[in-house]
Amino acid sequence: MFMKNKLDEIMAFKRQEVRRLESLASALRKEALKRDGFRCFRESLKRDQGVGLIAEVKKASPSAGVIAEGVDPLHQARSYHHGGAHAVSVLTDEHYFRGHLDDLKSVCPEVPLPVIRKDFIVHRNQIYESIVAGADAILLIVAGLSDGELNDLYHEAEDFGLDILVETHDLREMDRALDLGANMIGVNNRNLQTFNVSLETSIALAEEAPPDVVLVSESGIKTREDVSRLEEAGVDAILVGETLMRSQHIKATIAELLGQ
Repeated sequence: MFMKNKLDEIMAFKRQEVRRLESLASALRKEALKRDGFRCFRESLKRDQGVGLIAEVKKASPSAGVIAEGVDPLHQARSYHHGGAHAVSVLTDEHYFRGHLDDLKSVCPEVPLPVIRKDFIVHRNQIYESIVAGADAILLIVAGLSDGELNDLYHEAEDFGLDILVETHDLREMDRALDLGANMIGVNNRNLQTFNVSLETSIALAEEAPPDVVLVSESGIKTREDVSRLEEAGVDAILVGETLMRSQHIKATIAELLGQ
């Protein structure tokens, strides 16, 4: 149960961490209400041919350790844009992933692609914070939230104009996402109990996704063969972090993944 316990640990830590936003809640919400001009994250992933690519700025993770600690997030995101990615994901969790909200703030105004804030969202104040920082979308992790929390956070984000990627790991979680009305669902290929990664998770759940849902496969995508298997299964988009963060030739790596 290592990963499940790790997720529980992260979510508990995050609930404590977001208390710092309590005194800023009113100002954050007021500022968030001023925001307009969101770039459509979900639409950017819908392709006539092939799959959409979300390229992730990811310095470290509990599973991989340090990946690229000294990376400049803006330089990395610009490389993704010039390399042909369709959207950008920025990890902002500091304690476990060595990211920072400032990484998001540096990327959003300078890179024309839609940007998703990748973090552990547990409170609506984080939604306001994401909007003010420039995000166009957020991630909600089904496994870490109750039905009530998931519903409240989803609809709050939706009301403010954000796109929401609802992350699932199995059929039960996908059913919860569909009950919510989610139109963009992520499938994390990492097993919550063993930490193992298998693309079969996305391939199996792709059969259950309605045609109007944009399905995003996350984790463990390294080769063109991986992408082809997912595309054949009906996956609409892929999220790739570690493979691109370790690449010395990002444009070439993106072209290879997308079969261009």
